[in-house]
Amino acid sequence: MQKAAAPLMIPVRSVRPSPLASVHAAEGFAARMALRRSVRDFSPDPVPEGVVEAAIRAAASAPSGANVQPWRFVVVTSPARKRRLREAAEAEEREFYSRRAPAEWLDALAPLGTDWRKPFLEVAPVVIVVFEVHQGPHSPKPYYVKESVGIAVGLLIAALHHAGLATLTHTPSPMRFLNEVCDRPPEERPYLVMPAGYPAPDARVPMVSRKPLDEVMVRC
Repeated sequence: MQKAAAPLMIPVRSVRPSPLASVHAAEGFAARMALRRSVRDFSPDPVPEGVVEAAIRAAASAPSGANVQPWRFVVVTSPARKRRLREAAEAEEREFYSRRAPAEWLDALAPLGTDWRKPFLEVAPVVIVVFEVHQGPHSPKPYYVKESVGIAVGLLIAALHHAGLATLTHTPSPMRFLNEVCDRPPEERPYLVMPAGYPAPDARVPMVSRKPLDEVMVRC
């Protein structure tokens, strides 16, 4: 068996900030992200040209298993396609809320005020459908797919928030209808749906709190 060629190694491009600048940068980012909320009421106003592309470019810089980069970001802006997406998602969600969801899950969702209705899929100016890319005719075998795509989605949320846009992570169940709506091949498996845009002027979000640092961080 032929041994794989060693990769070309290049210097790390990095500027080491002063300790004070490093702390300020981390604290500033944390403070900005603390303002992020999942929004369900969007304005139909268009987003500036290039914002979504730059955010996806940031997401696609995420680390991935064996650098296979097993993700696809489908940007949906067509009103007709967004309507199809909403109708298909609501059909699945009606079944989920009325038949498939366990009572404890519905009880956990109750304080957030969610139900099968998903108007944000049609109102938001942009809907990004994220797919995992598995092995297929034109794609290699991926490794750590869910972990890799999850990291990329985290970067996407942060990039869009940094640009002043609101987002929502939506995971209808099941999601295979998204392949048909988005014209994607079988080896691409839906991961989540993310509407993005500006909040509606009258948008409201549930009053929730985050766990304090000493509950989520452990030193050892």
